[in-house]
Amino acid sequence: MERLDKLIAATGRFSRREVKALVRSGRVTVDGRPAARPEEKADPETACIAVDGEQILWRRATYIMMNKPAGLLSATRDGRGDGTVLGLLPPELRRQGLFPVGRLDRDTVGLLLLTNDGGLAHDLLSPKRHVDKTYFVRVAGTIVPADQAAFAGGLVLGDGLRCLPAALAPGETADTAFVTLHEGKFHQIKRMFAARGKPVLYLRRISMGPLSIDETLAEGEYRYLSEEETALLQDFRHGSSQSSK
Repeated sequence: MERLDKLIAATGRFSRREVKALVRSGRVTVDGRPAARPEEKADPETACIAVDGEQILWRRATYIMMNKPAGLLSATRDGRGDGTVLGLLPPELRRQGLFPVGRLDRDTVGLLLLTNDGGLAHDLLSPKRHVDKTYFVRVAGTIVPADQAAFAGGLVLGDGLRCLPAALAPGETADTAFVTLHEGKFHQIKRMFAARGKPVLYLRRISMGPLSIDETLAEGEYRYLSEEETALLQDFRHGSSQSSK
C-alpha cells in the first residue's frame, strides 16, 4: 500500500502539492469513489486511480529505449550547458528521475536505456558482470584479419590498459565492422582502433545485454520497453546476478 499523493506524483504529471489540491477539490477517485485525503493509501497494483476521470498509469519502475542522436551527453546534467539526452523527454518523464544506464560519447549514437531502477542499472554496469555491448563502427582504413586477431587477443592500449578479449566481425564494406565488448572503458572502441592506426569515423551501439535497438526509432526518438523486453531484461538481470556470485 502506498500513499495516494506519492503514487500520483510518481507518474511525473503532477507535483505532490498539486495532487493535494486535486484531492481536496474532489478530482481524484480510487475505484470510482472520491479520495478522502492525500495521505489515503491504495494498492497501486490493483486500485483504479483516476484524475478527472482519466486513469493514472502507475509503473513500479520506468524503462525507456532511446535511439541516441549525436551531439548530446548521456548524463542527467551538463555543466557546459550543451544539452543531455533527458532534454528529449517530456516533463512528466523527466520528473520521474530517469537516468541513462551507462554512457555513450557525445558523438556516438544508438541504443541507450533510461530508467529510474537503480538496482537494474547497477547489475548492468557492474564490472563483475561483463555485460555484452555490440557496436557498428566505420573507420578510416581497411579492417583486416590481423585486427580481428588483435581484438580477440586483448589489446594493450598506449596507456598500458589491457582490454578484455573482444569480438570483431567484418561489416559489408572493408571499412566497417561489428565489435562486441564485455566491458566498458572510457572511449574504449575508439582507443582500440586508434591502437591499430584506424581512427573511428562513426560509432553506433546496436545492443546491450538482451536488448537490441528498435530500428524503427529514428535518432532522437524513444519509447517504453515492451512487456517482453522488460521481462527479458529482468531475467537477464537475475541470471547475471546469480552467475556473479
